[in-house]
Amino acid sequence: MAKTRVKKRTHLRAQNASAAAKGTASSMSKTPKSMVIRVGASQVGTSVSQLVKDVRQMMEPDTAVRLKERKSNRLRDYTVMAGPLGVTHLLLFSKSKTGNTNMRLAVTPRGPTLHFQVENYSLCKDVERALKRPQSGGQDHKTPPLLVMNNFNSPDVTEDSKVPKRLETLTTTIFQSLFPPINPQATPLSSIRRVMLLNREPVESNDEGYILSLRHYAIATKKTGMSKRIRRLDPKEIRNREKKKAAVPNLGKLEDAADYILDPSAAGYTSASETELDTDAEVEVAESTTRKILNKREMQRQKAAEKGDKKAVPTPGVEKRAVKLVELGPRLKLRLMKIEDGVCEGRVMWHDFITKSEAEVRRLDKSWESRRKQKEQRKKQQKENIEKKKQAKSKAKANGEDVEDDDEDVDMDSDDGDWISDDEDADGAGPDEDSDESMEE
Repeated sequence: MAKTRVKKRTHLRAQNASAAAKGTASSMSKTPKSMVIRVGASQVGTSVSQLVKDVRQMMEPDTAVRLKERKSNRLRDYTVMAGPLGVTHLLLFSKSKTGNTNMRLAVTPRGPTLHFQVENYSLCKDVERALKRPQSGGQDHKTPPLLVMNNFNSPDVTEDSKVPKRLETLTTTIFQSLFPPINPQATPLSSIRRVMLLNREPVESNDEGYILSLRHYAIATKKTGMSKRIRRLDPKEIRNREKKKAAVPNLGKLEDAADYILDPSAAGYTSASETELDTDAEVEVAESTTRKILNKREMQRQKAAEKGDKKAVPTPGVEKRAVKLVELGPRLKLRLMKIEDGVCEGRVMWHDFITKSEAEVRRLDKSWESRRKQKEQRKKQQKENIEKKKQAKSKAKANGEDVEDDDEDVDMDSDDGDWISDDEDADGAGPDEDSDESMEE
């Protein structure tokens, strides 16, 4: 006897319902994950393809680094797989017919979506060529970068401004959700190896746009208060050195080790050029070493040392380190064009160039409200049909009749938002979409 057909697209099997619910709850509690996608595959060109690879490297480790796109892939293919894989953000890079590079940042499964125009960008290889001493990422990409945001919220912005206050808050929240939050008390400093800087450009008199500058840096630290010659003999610096060299320099031609540490050409003193540090700041860092548990008397002596008692013994394990930022790339200059309510489709919440009158806004709101009601009615009808079929199936089983699944195909709206049909283009806008509601750039 042939195997009965089980409809998987429109029906949720009972044995997998609880597992799917648990999987969804566990994925939401984990760290944010992202997908960086080329819309149109290789049609975007080699420069944009390399830019996508650089952005994926910047978003590591919680991103799909080896994602392969095809020309036939639609936005629906990625949104459907975002839920089971726990993907929370989609970064879509595309190229328009006029040659402009666009980036869309969408929060799954229900949006919103930020549309950016990439005004200019620099790849990682271009940044390395511009630096005198470039630094490779190495093992730094095993931990997420530290997100630093500047000038995102303006103090004098109101709801009547070109960029309303609520949209500034929304943009700030979306970028903050790209990476897991950091607990200063529990996060070790050694795990913070990179910095992602987002700076909002100041508003000019003739331009009131929302422009962001993105930079990506690696954090390099060195000990202060000692010359380069002494630092080379430090065992910890030798272990942390990325490019392995000789642990001890060649001292065979010298009569004493002091001749190496104290430069003879500087009259017995260390050269002043070797003590200069190309640094931005100095911080005090506590050494992450294993310490024994102090007794009551030692704890009292340590507290007295903190209060400034001269007889007390100072707390060991604190050293000064110089912090320097080395740019890794890429560089991006993004201009916010519009904000949509859904995932690359939905009601336009804000547009940089197009403004609507109050009557047009009310008409569009009514149109979206009618669509929402129709969608809810279709879902309700679908649930009623499923319940009727379940009841009929249970009655047939009770009467001892053979039950087979119906081959009739029933369409159902996804709970994660409207799906995009196959006849729509890769940018997410259908051919029959109203021009007033789409507000294309």
